[in-house]
Amino acid sequence: MKKIIVTATALVAAAAFTLTGCSSERGGGTDGGTSTESTKGFAADATIGVALPDKTSENWVLAGKLFEDGLKEAGFKADVQYAPASNTVAEQQNQIQAMVTGGAKVIIIGAKDGKQLATQVEAARDAGVTVIAYDRLIENTDAVDYYVAFDNFKVGELQGQALLDGLAERAGHEAPYNIELFSGSPDDANSKVFFDGAMSVLQPKIDDGTLKVVSGQTEIAQTATEGWKAENAQRRMDSLLTASYGSATLDGVLSPNDTLARAIITSVTGAGKPVPVVTGQDSEVESVKSIMEGVQYSTINKDTTLLVEQSIKMVGQLQKGEKVDVNDEESYNNGVKVVPAYLLDPIIVTKANAAEAYANVPSLLEIVKSYQ
Repeated sequence: MKKIIVTATALVAAAAFTLTGCSSERGGGTDGGTSTESTKGFAADATIGVALPDKTSENWVLAGKLFEDGLKEAGFKADVQYAPASNTVAEQQNQIQAMVTGGAKVIIIGAKDGKQLATQVEAARDAGVTVIAYDRLIENTDAVDYYVAFDNFKVGELQGQALLDGLAERAGHEAPYNIELFSGSPDDANSKVFFDGAMSVLQPKIDDGTLKVVSGQTEIAQTATEGWKAENAQRRMDSLLTASYGSATLDGVLSPNDTLARAIITSVTGAGKPVPVVTGQDSEVESVKSIMEGVQYSTINKDTTLLVEQSIKMVGQLQKGEKVDVNDEESYNNGVKVVPAYLLDPIIVTKANAAEAYANVPSLLEIVKSYQ
């Protein structure tokens, strides 16, 4: 990446660990890049709002810290707010409105529910505020200026392939393999993209009999995990085991993130059954340990430092009145417009490549080395 306003070194120093947790259509590639016209510049010490959904995941906690320190390092006033996990989306709506009223020049939004923020981002646009959707696309409005995220369809593809690879490596028998499918929260636009990416790899194997979804639950509405909550995933896994796996062996589970992966593993071990191949995402510390212990099979490295770094770079370009770098201007249709996007590449992580995957993540590399 080109030299940016806030260096990775400054951002990494702001946190003890480094990782994060799309559109309604397939995301494009991340090679190269183009630029789109910026609005006129603004004061170098302007207020930049950052509205994040909650603190239920390590990546959101880290993102808030990185934004707070990184924006200040770049000379801006940072207004970083979280919508409490116990609250509805109304809290984030109020926070965004307050940022508009308070004179923020750019608002970066990690949406609590991307389908319910149209009124607020339209008020921001009317006030001359630039809106950047962070990690989760904001839907059904033309008032979103940019989208910055990892390529989340590719995340799903990597998860699907990891499940196949893990089954071949660990199942201990030839196909067919018994699997179950989990997806994320229905109020997160990324959930469908992760699931669609994974199913682009898994569905052909279901169709040819290599994989068998014993429960028959293959639709995203059946596999969804409300609120990305571990207890909801564990409860559903408990039910699946009771209903479908009395004498059958569960060989693998598609899990969209690490929090749910650990809940699924807890359910399976609590039922006295062998741990299946389980995928994940976000490189959460406990899951990295689990992978190194040979329990969870895989996760995804989506380096939050890089995502925040790119967001702050975009803010700097807007402040100077420069063109804003994007590398996908075709794929991210939010229902009203195609939102110009900048995508970063995710990395699959298993025990075999963990040291390489976390070479630039000192806190996780230290964990990996402790198991070697």
